[in-house]
Amino acid sequence: MTRVAVLPGDGIGPEVVAEAVRVLDELGIEHGEHAFGGNAILAGGQPLPHETLAACRAADAVLLGAVGLLELEGAPVRPEQGLLALRKELGVYANLRPARAEGIDLLVVRELVGGLYFGEKGTRDDGTWFDTCEYSRPEVERIAHRAFALARERGQRLTSVDKVNVLHTSRLWRDVVTELGATEYADVPLDHALVDSFAMTIVTAPETIDVVLTENTFGDILSDVAAAVTGGLGLAASASLGDNGPGIFEPVHGSAPQIAGRGIANPAAMLRSTALLLRHGLGQGQEADALERAIDAALGEVQTHDLGGTATTSDVGTAVLRNLAA
Repeated sequence: MTRVAVLPGDGIGPEVVAEAVRVLDELGIEHGEHAFGGNAILAGGQPLPHETLAACRAADAVLLGAVGLLELEGAPVRPEQGLLALRKELGVYANLRPARAEGIDLLVVRELVGGLYFGEKGTRDDGTWFDTCEYSRPEVERIAHRAFALARERGQRLTSVDKVNVLHTSRLWRDVVTELGATEYADVPLDHALVDSFAMTIVTAPETIDVVLTENTFGDILSDVAAAVTGGLGLAASASLGDNGPGIFEPVHGSAPQIAGRGIANPAAMLRSTALLLRHGLGQGQEADALERAIDAALGEVQTHDLGGTATTSDVGTAVLRNLAA
């Protein structure tokens, strides 16, 4: 039977994950809950316990709530270290972040395990702090293949975003993407953009954008900008995929400790991430389509505080289940 490793995490994570679990139960999908993030640190000292990693590796997909606890700020072990370690251990190098609203349907494909976040870092003897942005040709090739394939599947064009006028790694990035476009994906229209001007395009003309390919740091920032122009982080889902093994499916928002425990967090991003899990993690495309329609219908009926309404987290989950059943 299909199995999903559920990692509720911290803050509002357990609250929004609870609504996703209701969907998994409705669809008859087996799942198990495991400690992760800040709460795992408080319980055992590590954000990614060995038993949690083993459960994730054995699962078909991983459903993650959020990580981050205020009481652990400045601590030597941070919840976010568990997330970076999980991504690395599962080999999920491709992060898909769709952003949809009326007239807008774009997809950011972000390289997830390279660049500044994973390069050498430290402090030199003279007191200088540094982070290193590193990319190899194979790393760029594999994420580019994924983005081209998705653009081809959607019948759309691909925009590769870099900072080629300044960064050495961006020169490699543009060369590799251009070569692949010419030799293996000639049927997919390709253009290039600089990250700063492209950020303005997301804000001023998001309806002109289809599939976006970019490196780790740029993708992190641009996907949040895209979320902002299509309704906010409460609606933004993501899927992190590798070539083999389970993917990680999580909302883009953080643990939002300021509203944790109040039952007012918007679960739509978590539920949309669950739809991505169904599609990309379990191969259940029809169920994913049905869930996405149910979420859209529910958001037309009830809205949480971030969308100007008064609905609770559970209210939204109930509306989604009602529409899913219909």
